[in-house]
Amino acid sequence: MADDMSIETYLAAGGMLTSPSNVTPRYRAELMKIMAIFVDSELAGAAGFAEMINAGPGVRERMSAAQIVHEKTANADRVLTLMGEFGADTGRYANHHPWTARLPRDADITQRRSDHDMRLAVFNYPLISWGDAVVMNLLMGLAVAVQLDELQQVSYQPLAEAFRIITPIEAQHTDLADKGLGSLAEQDASAELQSLVNYWWPRVAASFGDESSQKFDGLKAMGLRRNSNAALKAQWQEISAAKLEKHGLMPAT
Repeated sequence: MADDMSIETYLAAGGMLTSPSNVTPRYRAELMKIMAIFVDSELAGAAGFAEMINAGPGVRERMSAAQIVHEKTANADRVLTLMGEFGADTGRYANHHPWTARLPRDADITQRRSDHDMRLAVFNYPLISWGDAVVMNLLMGLAVAVQLDELQQVSYQPLAEAFRIITPIEAQHTDLADKGLGSLAEQDASAELQSLVNYWWPRVAASFGDESSQKFDGLKAMGLRRNSNAALKAQWQEISAAKLEKHGLMPAT
């Protein structure tokens, strides 16, 4: 960055930052929010899936569920380590949160987050069965793929690099869910699976946030966003509809 160039101008021109020491207070606040949402969602997701391990219909399914729990926790730790470089108390952060806490299945919480942490709203809903966990994991995994494709391009280079490592790991979780849904669909459980899709579809869609958000332009100027919430959600809807069709299912109307 040239000596006579402000950080704002540098970022608006596509510049990258590499250290907590050279970020502005506003940039730091927005970056920490992005990291906290990811870490809290991963830890809450892992906690919810941990309760489903023994619901797996076979040993291989239970091993896959345990692998997902382990790797989501490791993904959270990777980003939490970066938060520590900004002063977050990483030891206390992970150990004093009710990560398994959930709201009632029919709670109307739309896009609101938990009172306890920054997890996406979808991780406040409980899983009730193996099929439920598989459907949620597939739809949310496809949403995470869209969101990580965006986050790999953030202007804080250490975080962008962390997300590039995390992306193929999360993609593998989605592949496991896709295979799991295929197995369930072969058992002629399409009506039950469709009801689960109908339940999770709007809740996963809400994880893309407010489509009328006024913050997008500011985040884009800082290099923290590139595509609007509406554009990302539309991308997820198209990908997910094609994936569901393969299993004889369809998006919720």
